[in-house]
Amino acid sequence: MPASGAEVPEFQPLPAQLTGLWRKRRDLAARAASDGLRVALPGLAGRWVEIVLSNDPAEGRDTLPDISFVGPDGRPGTVLPQEARGGGAFAWIGRLPEDVVALRVADPAGRVPVRLRRIAVHRLARPILAARGLLRDPGLTAQALAWRILGKKVRARGFLGRALRHRRVSGYEAWLGTHSLRRAERDGIAAEIAAWTDPPLISVLMPVHNPDPKVLRSALASLRAQLYPHWELCAVDDASTRPEIPRILSRAAEADPRIRVLTRPENGHIARATNDALGMARGAVCAFMDHDDALTEDALYEVARALRRDPDLVLIYSDEDKIDGRGRRFDPHFKACFDRELLYAQNYINHLTVVRTEALRAVGGLRPGFEGSQDHDLLLRLTDGLDPGRIRHIPRVLYHWRAAQGSGTFSDRSLARAEAARLRALEEVVAPWGGRAERGPGGFNRLIRPLPAPPPRVSAIIPTRDRAEILSVTLDGLLGATDYPDIEVIIVDNDSREPETAALFARYRDDPRVRVVPVAGAFNFSDLSNRGAAAATGPVLLFLNNDIEVLEPGWLAELVRHAVRPEIGAVGAKLLYPDHTIQHGGIVLGIGGVAGHSHLGVADADPGYFCRMVIAHEVSAVTGACLAMRADVFAAVGGFDAEALKVAFNDVDLCLKIRRAGYRIVWTPFARLIHHESKSRGAEDTPEKRKRFEGEVLTMLDRWGPELRADPYYNINLSRNSAHYRV
Repeated sequence: MPASGAEVPEFQPLPAQLTGLWRKRRDLAARAASDGLRVALPGLAGRWVEIVLSNDPAEGRDTLPDISFVGPDGRPGTVLPQEARGGGAFAWIGRLPEDVVALRVADPAGRVPVRLRRIAVHRLARPILAARGLLRDPGLTAQALAWRILGKKVRARGFLGRALRHRRVSGYEAWLGTHSLRRAERDGIAAEIAAWTDPPLISVLMPVHNPDPKVLRSALASLRAQLYPHWELCAVDDASTRPEIPRILSRAAEADPRIRVLTRPENGHIARATNDALGMARGAVCAFMDHDDALTEDALYEVARALRRDPDLVLIYSDEDKIDGRGRRFDPHFKACFDRELLYAQNYINHLTVVRTEALRAVGGLRPGFEGSQDHDLLLRLTDGLDPGRIRHIPRVLYHWRAAQGSGTFSDRSLARAEAARLRALEEVVAPWGGRAERGPGGFNRLIRPLPAPPPRVSAIIPTRDRAEILSVTLDGLLGATDYPDIEVIIVDNDSREPETAALFARYRDDPRVRVVPVAGAFNFSDLSNRGAAAATGPVLLFLNNDIEVLEPGWLAELVRHAVRPEIGAVGAKLLYPDHTIQHGGIVLGIGGVAGHSHLGVADADPGYFCRMVIAHEVSAVTGACLAMRADVFAAVGGFDAEALKVAFNDVDLCLKIRRAGYRIVWTPFARLIHHESKSRGAEDTPEKRKRFEGEVLTMLDRWGPELRADPYYNINLSRNSAHYRV
C-alpha cells in the first residue's frame, strides 16, 4: 500500500450495489483511496455474500483485481482468491468477517482499477446458500447441514465455505474458458489497429519439410486468421518429398499475396531453411513458426502492440501451450520475465519468439550443426550482452505447440545430439570469462562459474538461543563437512542459558574460526543478524539458521560462485525438510498476500514446474535461513530492518531492497541442505507472536505493496494461493 500522503487518482463514481432476496437494490458508498478503491459494507459483518466485480469487456483482457477486507483500523487484510466468471467478471463467495467495515479493490499496481465498471454485493439467504453448495459440492454441503442440525455453527460454516468455493471445472480447462477473446474485444483490436500509423510489418519464418498436410493447413489457417493484417509469411520448402506439400504452399501463395514460398533444391535441415526464410524477410521483426504449430488469433497483434509501445525492443516472447490432434489444448508454459540464468540451462523462451530482423542478421541467424538446439544457440548468442530492457515477455498464450505422433516435439531419437549441441552453444558463450558447461539434471545445461583464487573468506552468521543439539549439527556440518578453505563462524548468542549450550561454546573456544557474540534481550532475528554482520571480517556474508544440516560438501562453494558476481546481490539454496520434501525453492512475491516459498512440500526428486527445481534461476527473494551475499551490498542497502521486521519477512524486505538497488538474486539447486524450520524458535502460536506477525504483514504491505503484487519471475496467470505454479 502506498505511503500516507500519496496522490489519490481521479475517480469517476461507478455503481457499487447491495442486492439480496426480498430486498431492494441499494447503493454502497465507494471512494478512491491511495491504495485503490474502498467500498463501505455497512451492516454486513458476519453475513454470507457473493461479491462480483465486472470489467468492461470492450476494453481489453480480463484483469484480475485484488480484493481484500478492511477492518476497523483501516488496513486491508490478505488478498482474497477469486474465480473468473467470463465476460470480464470475477467473483468471491463466503462469509464476511465479524469486524469488516469495507472492501478494498485495486489493480495489480495498487490503484483504482480503470476497467472496473460495476461492483455487486449479493447477500445470500440460507436457501440460496444451500442450493449453491449442493450444486458445487454436495458432499461438503451435506456435512455442513449435518453439523448445523447438531448445533455446531462454526464447523458448519467451515464446510459450507469450502463447498461454495469448490469449482466444478478446474485447471487449465477452466482457465481457457475465461481467457478467450470475445467479439467486443476483437472489434476493439480491429479499431485500434486501424488507427495506427505506420504499423510494423512482421515476417513469419516457416521452414517446411514433410509435415502432415492437415497440420500444415492448420498452421497456415492460423496465420490467415490473424487479427493483425500486416504480416508476411516467408515459407521455405526444404525439399519435401510428400507431393501434397508443394501444392498446399503454392495454393496458399496464390490465394494470399502475403504468403511467399521458396523451394530448396536439396534438404538442408532446419537452420539453413530458416536462414533462407530470413533472407526473404522484409519486415522489421521476424517471428519463428514451425510448420505444424498454430498461432492464436491475437498473436501478431500483441507483438505489434509491444513494438509500438517500445520501438527499441530486440527480442519478444510469449507464453505457450500444446495442442493435440483433436485440438485439445494442454500443458501451458506460463513463463517468467527475462531470466538469463534460466536461459543458460534451458530454452524456456521457446515459442512464440520474435526477433528484430537487423539483430537476427547481425548474429548470423541460425547455425547449422546445432540441430535440435538451434533456437537455444541463437538465443544465447543474441542475448549475450543485450540489455534486458530490450527484451519483452508477453504474459499471454500466443502459440500452440503441436503434440502429435511423429512431431519433433516429442521425438527421443535426436535427444543426445540436441543435448550435445546445447552444451556446446553454452560453452562458446561462457568460455571467454572462464565459465564451464556440463550436463545437469534432466539433460539440461549446468553452468559452472569460476571460484576466485584464492576463495574469499565467508563469514557465517548464526543467531541462536540454546538448543545445543541442533546448533552442534549446523556447526559440525559447516566446519567439518563443507569443502571450503576459509570460513569464519560468528555465533550471535541471544541469552542462552542451558549448560549444554555453554559446553558447546567451550568446545569451540580454541577454534580460531569461531567467535561468539553475546546479545541480550528479546529475540530479534534482524538485529542479531545485523550485529553478526558488523562483527564479520569476510567479504562474503552467509546468514544461516541454527537448524541447518549440511548434505553435500560443495554447497558453500556453489553459493560463493554466485555471490561474488558483481551483478548479483544475493543467492539462496535449496532447503529440504527432514523428510526430503522442499522447504525453500526460492520465494514468490504475493503468495498469501505477502510472499511464499516456491514448490513448498514437493519431493526433492520432483523437477518442479518446467524443471525449475533442478535449474539455477533468478528469483525475487530467497530465505534468510541460508542467504549468501557480499558485505558491501549488505551495507549499501542498510541490512535487515530490526525495527519493523524483527522476525518475519525481514529476508524478503532485504531482497527487495537489493533488487531496488539494481542487483539480481539467484536461487541454486546445487546447494542442498536440510532445514529443520523454526525448530529452535517454535511456531507463531501465542497471542503475542501472532500480533507481532500481523504487524509485520502490514509493514510489508505498506512498504512493498506494488512489488508484492507483480513478481516478475512468477507469471500473472498463475495462482497466488500457493507457489506451486498452478492456474
